[in-house]
Amino acid sequence: MKDKNVKILIVDDDVIIADFICDVLIDNDYKNVEIAYSYNEALSLFNNFNPSIILLDINLKNSQTGIELSTLKNPTASVIFLTGQLDSLTMQKAMLTNPEAYLTKPLKKHDLLAAIQLTVIRKRLKSFTFKDGHHEVSLEYDHILFFNADGNYTHIYTTNKKYTIRQSLTRLINDLPEDIFKQTHRSFVVNTNKITRKASGKIIINNIEIPISRTFDKTLKKVV
Repeated sequence: MKDKNVKILIVDDDVIIADFICDVLIDNDYKNVEIAYSYNEALSLFNNFNPSIILLDINLKNSQTGIELSTLKNPTASVIFLTGQLDSLTMQKAMLTNPEAYLTKPLKKHDLLAAIQLTVIRKRLKSFTFKDGHHEVSLEYDHILFFNADGNYTHIYTTNKKYTIRQSLTRLINDLPEDIFKQTHRSFVVNTNKITRKASGKIIINNIEIPISRTFDKTLKKVV
């Protein structure tokens, strides 16, 4: 993921603050930025914009809070909470949702930019990034089920979608962490955390049977 291409969604019903954040990001070459001024706009953009980072105000002016909204985000998005309040109860509730950061208002430009950059770095360390047409896609390892070779192409199966990239499985596996991904067959690399069952000559992931060859069976015995 190129830092400046990251998709950032600002969710704040204070127009002045939301526009200020947007201006700061654009001035620092972040071009892929959208704003949601309401709870419902945010829900729509979670699906249609599919942000990678969400700058989310905890104290939205309605019955729903930013904390509740964060539980409805698109699965691959990371949250940076924004708030003008520092009460311990709100902070404790926010921390339970596992945000990337927690920034207090009035926001300081360097704190905002540093939080975004650190989030991008963390996401890169636990993500597989590739080109899908003209777009760059970054999938967190936890959302990948397995890879399947198809000649010079590789199919990537995730929890909700299939991608196809022009890259051989042999080259691709070198970019994956060995503690998470294991090869089961010359045509398959699996996320070992997603294996639900192992049977004779196969493993099961998401009700899909994946073959195990003798070459890789010993390696799998250490993790299954």
